Amino acid sequence: MQRQSNIRHWRWLTLFCSFYCGTLLAATPVIEISIKDHLFYPAEITIPADTKVKLFIRNLDPTAEEFESYELNREKVISGNSKTVIFIGPLPPGEYPFFGEFFPKTAQGKVLVK
Repeated sequence: MQRQSNIRHWRWLTLFCSFYCGTLLAATPVIEISIKDHLFYPAEITIPADTKVKLFIRNLDPTAEEFESYELNREKVISGNSKTVIFIGPLPPGEYPFFGEFFPKTAQGKVLVK
């Protein structure tokens, strides 16, 4: 009886590990963007088509900025000296501009999807 219990335990553990390792391998790509002097760095990022992507945005300025994109249907205020995460995609190939709403003349960028 104890042997059957151990076998069941190992089966569940193997199943869990297989699932967990599979999700690690299929992790969402992360792209880092910084805001400094009211500019996005890098101002242009390239991501794969039909893939969900995590944008990790760090605002290095002391003032707030709003990440906004009509084409991506995203907007988020990022306080000064803070960070945030925005998920985009999956997207078809194309160009998707984004900008900082508080400083739109300087804070501009685009996502290239290939």
